[in-house]
Amino acid sequence: MLEVTYDHSTVDLDREALPAQPLDGLARYAGVLPFPRETLVTLGEGTTPLVDAPGWARRLGVERVLIKDEGANPTGSIADRGAALAVTAAKQHGATTVALPSTGNAAQATSAYAARAGLDAEVFVPSRAGFDAKAMTNVHGGELSVVGGRFDDAVTAFEDARSGTSWYSLAAFETPYRQEGAKTTLYEIAERLDWGGPDHVVHPTGSGVGLVGLARAASELDDLGWIDAVPALHAVQPDGCGPIAEAFENDRTEHEPVEHPDTICGGLEIADPPASRLVLEAVRESGGSALARPDSSILEAAVEVAQTAGVEVGTAGGAAASGAIELAERGVFDEDETVVLVNPAAGNRESDVLRSHLMSKGI
Repeated sequence: MLEVTYDHSTVDLDREALPAQPLDGLARYAGVLPFPRETLVTLGEGTTPLVDAPGWARRLGVERVLIKDEGANPTGSIADRGAALAVTAAKQHGATTVALPSTGNAAQATSAYAARAGLDAEVFVPSRAGFDAKAMTNVHGGELSVVGGRFDDAVTAFEDARSGTSWYSLAAFETPYRQEGAKTTLYEIAERLDWGGPDHVVHPTGSGVGLVGLARAASELDDLGWIDAVPALHAVQPDGCGPIAEAFENDRTEHEPVEHPDTICGGLEIADPPASRLVLEAVRESGGSALARPDSSILEAAVEVAQTAGVEVGTAGGAAASGAIELAERGVFDEDETVVLVNPAAGNRESDVLRSHLMSKGI
């Protein structure tokens, strides 16, 4: 796996200068990204809300809880951050077609940013991917292949189809740039907290791009001297498909693939994540953890966030909230700490799932 490395002694940016930078998404942090501002393929992604949730602070017994709402990105998910940089790289490298397998969100994001860059997009998604993501992939001009089965089947179809082509792969961890985009999430959080936190970040995890991006940001912010302490990073998965959580609980450095994944959380159903080693290193080195939660708890937590904090989260955001509840019950958080929950995608993408959960309770 490739990764971007920097000589931080030459970075032409400091945190005191950031207030003078325009609020133009990822470009705000161009000084710590692989490409200069003027080359970025951007739709204004980033600068997403960091919503104070005092009721959840009381719920978790901490000083402050904030929800980083990535559903406010241009195509409705955190995947926009990675797509912006990965498509920029593809264009800089002379590609004409970008391609990847996806559970849905990255397919839509890639198609949108490819359209912006004047590139073609070939995306492969499992049949269970959400209707909105599939529809908007087509609307953006992406060539959509819907594969029967689950995400692993989409990966196989992608591998078979790209043989002999010149497609530029944006598959998770085949490009180093998606996690470079994802790292800006923590840059934004830290800046909003005046570089004084947070103490914990709880992130739902499928392939691990977002979590590894957080870890890269934490390391860079520490190296640059912009933060006083690295936050503990916590990866949350559904227990019907939790290979990274299972490896963490059993003190292994890599996962074992899940033979029969079964979860309502389609975006997190990655039975054989390509970079489990990096995710496990990230959570352990930060003093965090990886845990799995039942679908029922995830759905209940998603509804609770909507009904108490007003933030619309999907099942992945529900996983973060459910994981935070479990961590609080384990005594992981101190009462003077700040906890951030990352909501990766807009809740209305899974409104049918959340409404069905309520109906099953007679509501």
